[in-house]
Amino acid sequence: MNAALAGLVAGMALGFAGYFGGFWAFLLVLVLGAVGLVVGLAVQGDLALRVRRQR
Repeated sequence: MNAALAGLVAGMALGFAGYFGGFWAFLLVLVLGAVGLVVGLAVQGDLALRVRRQR
């Protein structure tokens, strides 16, 4: 299991705790899953957090 997948699973698991809350829980799962994915990709090194602008 790579870091991106682990981050996605962690975010989904945190959001799944609020699953029984209806539509807002769905949004919570969606947002926390996306946050977990971004954190996992950053830890893995596949996401460049600093973007360099060239002129």
